[in-house]
Amino acid sequence: MKEKITIKTIIFDLGGVLIDWNPEYLYLDIFGGDRVKMNAFFEHVCTMDWNENQDAGYPLAQATEDRIALFPEYEILIKKYYGQWEEMLGEPISGSVQVLKKLIENPNFRVVALTNWSAETFPVALKRFDFLHWFEGIVVSGTEKTRKPYSEIYQITLDRFNIDPSEALFIDDNLRNIKGSKTLGINGIHFSTPEELIKDLNNFKIKL
Repeated sequence: MKEKITIKTIIFDLGGVLIDWNPEYLYLDIFGGDRVKMNAFFEHVCTMDWNENQDAGYPLAQATEDRIALFPEYEILIKKYYGQWEEMLGEPISGSVQVLKKLIENPNFRVVALTNWSAETFPVALKRFDFLHWFEGIVVSGTEKTRKPYSEIYQITLDRFNIDPSEALFIDDNLRNIKGSKTLGINGIHFSTPEELIKDLNNFKIKL
């Protein structure tokens, strides 16, 4: 017989779940609409792996210098990555924000956030998105000097808010991060759309 799961704490990822963030918003215009050239730049120069180092606390200025040393011909484009970072921020994912609001208002749940985000740029998001102030608390990878999917950051979250992992539900758009959370016994939902999220929550007996 399957053990009954009772969820008491919901842990939200931010980028890709509640906030639309995409470097394409900045660079597609820079590359004149040429997606092939833009994607090559992201694949070889300003890569996601490189950006994730900053999510784990590496200084933006040093990261920029390091990259320019490797790719001096792209100096101007590399400087734009963090120099114009705010232009990569899109709008709130409204359907997800509505789900968040209903969960926050439900006294049966605690709601916190766990995000891979540079500590240097996160204050920009805090100013722009009011709903970030609804959470009981937010664990920011850049502040903690570690990031998802490493187990340390999930343990930090569990410890900080005194969360029982078996009673926690983590929502993230990156399957790798969901798998990371499950190694600590945290239940997970791989986010795709707000509509699917509502269905997935229902599977955990969470009705909005």
